[in-house]
Amino acid sequence: MSREQHVTEVFVEVADSLTGEFDVIELLHRLSVHSVELLNVAAAGVLLADQHEELQLIAASDEHTRLLEVFALQHSQGPCVECYTTGQQRIDIDLSSPQATETWPLFSASARQIGFEVTHAIPLRLHHRVIGALNLFQTRTGPISPEDVILAQAMADIATVTIVRQRTLEQSQLERVQLQQALNSRVVLEQVKGVLAERWQCSVDEVFTALRSYARAQRLLLVELARQIIAGEIGTDHIPH
Repeated sequence: MSREQHVTEVFVEVADSLTGEFDVIELLHRLSVHSVELLNVAAAGVLLADQHEELQLIAASDEHTRLLEVFALQHSQGPCVECYTTGQQRIDIDLSSPQATETWPLFSASARQIGFEVTHAIPLRLHHRVIGALNLFQTRTGPISPEDVILAQAMADIATVTIVRQRTLEQSQLERVQLQQALNSRVVLEQVKGVLAERWQCSVDEVFTALRSYARAQRLLLVELARQIIAGEIGTDHIPH
């Protein structure tokens, strides 16, 4: 598949979400994965602002614990915080530079330990409203291309439109409730992933893949599946893994 075909498929996939009920976590997970595939970066994650205006991780290109911890650090420090606050892109941030290590010491050190050299933060915005940020990591030095920055922003913008669809900027409280529900759903999902990873003796990434596949096959939202597992309404022996 050519890059142009892949880009077209991504926008069609996201646009399809506008036609009915959709799974926010699944949508943003796919956005993270597509970002890695299309933008020549090593990892991507989406952070949304909660009711206290703090960024919380809601989706990542993979579910490795150390990577999730780096994303999660940005609730208090990191380029995504500035990106969310200002609504401006933060591009080509060298994680070993004095500015990065002094401004975000814990975040920069943790990211470098994994092997990341450069990071970027792209706002999730609709007009003047910013609801979060798309965080990208490179394991190589060097700038991201202007074309990739444009594509990253376009993907972030259409995802934002989908999340706040059929709501006006004046309905900010309703938007916040929806975002908080999505963040709460992530917490429920994390609980189920941890339990199943221990029960199945496999990685949380493998658990997440199994849950996504089963949810799609059963036409369930990921959070619905997680809640039914917690309630004992679905036996995990029925989920292929």
